[in-house]
Amino acid sequence: MGGVLVIWLLLFAGAVELSLGISHEIHLLRPQLGSSGHHVPGLSCLSWRLGVEAHNIIEWSTVPQACESYVGHYMLGHQYRKDSRAVVYEALTYAQSLKLAVDGKDIWVFDVDETSPSNLPYYAKHGFRVEAYNSTQFNNWVYEGKAPALPESLKLYKKLLSLGIKAVFITGRPEAQRNVTAANLRNVGYHTWEKLILKGSSAGTIVVYKSNERKKLKKSGYRIIDNIGDQWSDILGTNTENRTFKLSNPMYYIS
Repeated sequence: MGGVLVIWLLLFAGAVELSLGISHEIHLLRPQLGSSGHHVPGLSCLSWRLGVEAHNIIEWSTVPQACESYVGHYMLGHQYRKDSRAVVYEALTYAQSLKLAVDGKDIWVFDVDETSPSNLPYYAKHGFRVEAYNSTQFNNWVYEGKAPALPESLKLYKKLLSLGIKAVFITGRPEAQRNVTAANLRNVGYHTWEKLILKGSSAGTIVVYKSNERKKLKKSGYRIIDNIGDQWSDILGTNTENRTFKLSNPMYYIS
């Protein structure tokens, strides 16, 4: 675990490629298995990730085995950070173009995992989700409360606060993880928010759950300026308002 954290720190200092010799270019590898485990002739990992991000490949459970190295290079290299910066640039440009009210009811909805804090140290240790999801292992990681901030999202968060837009976090994490989630958020720089909403025991998909929570926010008088997340299920559904922004995540899919 210590080695993973060292890599993480070096990465965000911009020195990991130089110190470890990891190439930051996207490598085209040719997987033997598709997202459902069947053979996909001629499909490159870059094409697979494009299909994932475009929501053309859905309901997949694990990263194709042959794409582990590709996904690892992407997540630990420059391109993931560049893609995150591109999303945040557009989000900030949009936010700065708005004429905001002064009643404190303008909010920006953030997802948590892989949007605000990142669990990349955990996934780097578990094959970037080539391995099947193990809830026990992942929950043990969550309870450590050590997920670092995604720097670009933290920049967005701070800028929004300076514009007078408040943050609301809506996560699929269970209510039992409220305290550790709140502490983790504060420890990495997300020091204040209007609401932190956890899924609890509510039934239904993430799309239904998050749509309902956004509806409740609007009924309480809040104006949702925007909604940002790493999963399509974060931004689909109802009450998403005028704009949504999706961060890249080729490691897992949540319906």
